[in-house]
Amino acid sequence: MKTIIATTCVLCGTLLAPATVVVAQDSSSDSSHPVALAADSATTTLIKTKLAAQHLASLDRIHVETDKDGVVWLSGNAGSQEAADQAVSIARATEHVRAVHSDITIKKAE
Repeated sequence: MKTIIATTCVLCGTLLAPATVVVAQDSSSDSSHPVALAADSATTTLIKTKLAAQHLASLDRIHVETDKDGVVWLSGNAGSQEAADQAVSIARATEHVRAVHSDITIKKAE
């Protein structure tokens, strides 16, 4: 049930991200920063959506951050090295990602 709710929230965020970019571009203030921030959020949301789609409980504890240059930082806990490697692979395969840094620790379920 938690996975369904989390997936729904992530998908809604993904659908709203393009609208955020349009609003940021129409702003009369310095639009370079908000557009970059919205693009970073869209990339982060897309990676989180792809991780949620894998339906692996250990990927639920992975945190994703993206900077304006397309560099992604993954942190948190994974249940196995394979799950951690899969999270890195998903992030690297995402559009607009230039580099991925992983600080994922392996923590077996107790």
